[in-house]
Amino acid sequence: MIQPTKPRNTVQVKFSDGQILEGPVGTTVENFVKVANFLPDLTAMACLVDGQLRELTYLVDRDINVEVLTLADSDGMRVYRRSLSLLLVAAAHQLFPKTTLSIDYGLNFGALYCESNPPFSKAELKQLKTRMVELVAAKLPIHKERISLKEAESLFKAGGLDDKLRLLKTRRKPYLTIYSLGNYRDYFYGYMVPSTGYLKIFDLDPYSNGFVLRFPRREKPLELQPRVDYPQLVSVFDEYGEWMDRLGVRDVGALNEVIHRGDLLETILVSEAFHEQRMAQIATLLDSLQGRVRLVLISGPTSSGKTTFSKRLAIQLLAHGISPFALSLDDFLVERDKNPLDEYGDYDYECIEAQDLELFNQTLLGLMRGEEVVLPRYNFLTGKVEQGETVSISEEHIIIVEGIHGLNPALVPYIPANTIFRIYVSALTQLNLDRHNRIPSTDVRLLRRIVRDAKHRGYTARDTISRWPKVRQGEYKWVFPYQENANVMYNSALVYELAVIKPLVEPLLLQIEHNNREYVEAKRLLSFLQWFEPCEAKLVPANSLLREFIGKSALRNYRVGFK
Repeated sequence: MIQPTKPRNTVQVKFSDGQILEGPVGTTVENFVKVANFLPDLTAMACLVDGQLRELTYLVDRDINVEVLTLADSDGMRVYRRSLSLLLVAAAHQLFPKTTLSIDYGLNFGALYCESNPPFSKAELKQLKTRMVELVAAKLPIHKERISLKEAESLFKAGGLDDKLRLLKTRRKPYLTIYSLGNYRDYFYGYMVPSTGYLKIFDLDPYSNGFVLRFPRREKPLELQPRVDYPQLVSVFDEYGEWMDRLGVRDVGALNEVIHRGDLLETILVSEAFHEQRMAQIATLLDSLQGRVRLVLISGPTSSGKTTFSKRLAIQLLAHGISPFALSLDDFLVERDKNPLDEYGDYDYECIEAQDLELFNQTLLGLMRGEEVVLPRYNFLTGKVEQGETVSISEEHIIIVEGIHGLNPALVPYIPANTIFRIYVSALTQLNLDRHNRIPSTDVRLLRRIVRDAKHRGYTARDTISRWPKVRQGEYKWVFPYQENANVMYNSALVYELAVIKPLVEPLLLQIEHNNREYVEAKRLLSFLQWFEPCEAKLVPANSLLREFIGKSALRNYRVGFK
């Protein structure tokens, strides 16, 4: 007779460093991590359980493989920032229950820009920080619960959270997961740490019209980065906020309402008009500098729409009677056998040493003098520089160069500074899920790139996501440090774009299988895209900057300065 197998009452956890621990069924991953003393200098924030992102409160009911995520990991840092946001909002609710607090956007030195209504005084901000420190010292648990949509609606009505109520109108799942700290309960998309005791490194500082919540960066996870002032960047975000106010679209719920009313076409056209208006302002400024400025350098992080921006700016210049002429920095790469290698032994095409600066500057000077010059053409297949077209331009021409190093003074050491005009382009969205759940501009650019790479380059979403960390590393080294060198900044974000991108990118993300590391990132992106109502791409104008990514751009084959 076969005896029934007795259920096991213990489980084994195997860590990525080889440690194997055994404990009772139902033990949290957090307890296993504490016993393992895993990475004692870096506090665990979350973990991968058999490749799936889990909170440290995850109950182990079987043998599992665990990779601990800390502040040095992107997912660990996201958990930290999100939990820190909950701490901030809960502490503010305790001290100033009638104050409305919003977490607006991120800044590159490791900070979230926030505003309150009414604004906090310096004394109140100091009081708020003190309360947050007290909550951290108390090591209060952060609870997670699943509630019905009806209960969520009652919760948000009682709290006057109209932005979250708008989101609920298009919620398709019958429940909502919320987190609570003390008696404060709120919705945050994504995971949290188990308790406030994990949130030890932060600060609050007055900044512009509000304040910043500072946190460490992954590169130095145990310390805060020096504060940096970005007056131009903040001004651009403020301008975008004004645009959203004029459109009546302050959050994703409001955008969904526009779609359901059938008013999206108007929102699209007005958004595009804002873009065109700003481009016209830049062209008018360049017109006023005609005769002095000969070189326009355009830079910004990947998937900001720099290529389409430069073409549309060229058209605006033509309308002013100014003749533009475009050069590609890609054609001035050094030959592959001279190209520097990165720390992984791969060719580093993004470092400034990959550019033939001598040839680039000689070409610019020759063109400015009215000489005939032979343009190089870089062959990416052979890694060799070939001979391109022979060209010359007149004194009335303005040379337009778009590339990653456009704001770096080291790019053009031989060009007179007073002849150069620099433009920074980036997708600086302020359209968030609600006041407490921001959508990082980085995510918008990543989604743009996934769609563009699939449509024009034959890459899968997994390919793009796997390359993204190196791309971001290059941005922090070669783009962001120089952004305030710009004469003007251009915000390429469109308030409606994620509604258009959603139906295009979701099938690509869903192709990533569960056993791939990139699945974790795909799942995260899908989790906030679920809140957007979809929009058909056919509504997007043919010359829209968004067409650079979703396809069918009327400007795709337009070459600036060539007949």
